[in-house]
Amino acid sequence: MRRVAAIAGVLAALGASGVSAYQLAPSPAPTSAHWRELAWPFPRDGWPAGRAFRCEGGGCDGAELYVRAKRGFCNCDSGVADDDEVDRVADIDLITPRFAATAPGEAVHVGQMHGRARHYDLDMPDGSRKAAIGVAVSRRCDLFVAAAQGQAEASAVQRAALVFLETPEMETWVTAALDGR
Repeated sequence: MRRVAAIAGVLAALGASGVSAYQLAPSPAPTSAHWRELAWPFPRDGWPAGRAFRCEGGGCDGAELYVRAKRGFCNCDSGVADDDEVDRVADIDLITPRFAATAPGEAVHVGQMHGRARHYDLDMPDGSRKAAIGVAVSRRCDLFVAAAQGQAEASAVQRAALVFLETPEMETWVTAALDGR
């Protein structure tokens, strides 16, 4: 009987210390960015409409991301070779025609596709200024482009957008869009 009481006492103490440890544990980091889909906001042009998303939470709260495939619009041998190509194809000009690159671009990948990303300052039609990133990656002779803009720092928006583009849902959609499905 004594043994049972001792074991019960030890278990109760361990349980209480576990509850205390749980209550004293630091809170988890803020939730990561969540991207909610929006309607494609741009007028029709020579390419099929893509998909648009707004970031909620994380370091990119309020940023918007626009993605689409441009089939048959890439140098089949070299892919996205330089920053001038990112400037031309990444759809930054759909957000506003008044944009300026802030630095040379950098090599990036989305899934198995490789290309470049570049940061921009945007002068919006309402007079506000925003940061943006343009991403252009290729698969064979096809491009996948993404443009993201928001009030947050461009590198934070880029990190959140690239993480989102690597999700299984987006990888599936990108593959289907590049395959013409």
